[in-house]
Amino acid sequence: MPRLTADQPVIMDVNPDSSIAEAYRTLRTNIEFSSVGKEMRIIMITSASRGEGKSTTAVNLAISLSQAGKKVLLIDADMRNSSIHRILRVDNKKGLANYLALQTELTEIITPTHIPNLSVIPSGTQPPNPAELLTMNQMDLLLAELKKDFHTIILDTPSALSVTDAQIIAAKTDGVLLVVEQGFVKREAGKKVKAYLRHVNARLLGVVFNKINKANLDSYAGR
Repeated sequence: MPRLTADQPVIMDVNPDSSIAEAYRTLRTNIEFSSVGKEMRIIMITSASRGEGKSTTAVNLAISLSQAGKKVLLIDADMRNSSIHRILRVDNKKGLANYLALQTELTEIITPTHIPNLSVIPSGTQPPNPAELLTMNQMDLLLAELKKDFHTIILDTPSALSVTDAQIIAAKTDGVLLVVEQGFVKREAGKKVKAYLRHVNARLLGVVFNKINKANLDSYAGR
């Protein structure tokens, strides 16, 4: 993906005809092709390290899927460093953490957005024990219930090498996308993430290269 940061407007929403938006549509198509033999209902987005653009990728992919007519739910499962509520400007007083801690009902945390077909579950109140909450049976019950109402569920998680949260969630999904910042992540880190995913029998759908320098992109296109 070309260079884009989380504090900018969501490109799929404000400029759906741009080259960046087209890159997200290509990503959507690639995921659909990768689902031959198994429908991709629950997709996790993660990265090796913080700041590589996984949340921006998760939001734009969710919008791309919703623009294709799918009923999509985006869950901010990064309860340590949440950002989805800021990107999409939704309330974060109650969310995933509150539901998993049995503090609120499901109907209270699903928030429709201004984008047709797209709803969000924000992270909610930051808990002291995110990993423990994710291992509870409540998370499995939540995903099973949400699949009844949504065609695709996108989960934005913490970076895979920082904490165990991503591994826990990966085991509950149909596929994982790894977001990598060009020139930032070392090959060894990428291999370690792949090993972690393999350890929990998660399916790595592919790698999204993010924050690509436009000059490099233009140079490649001209070859």
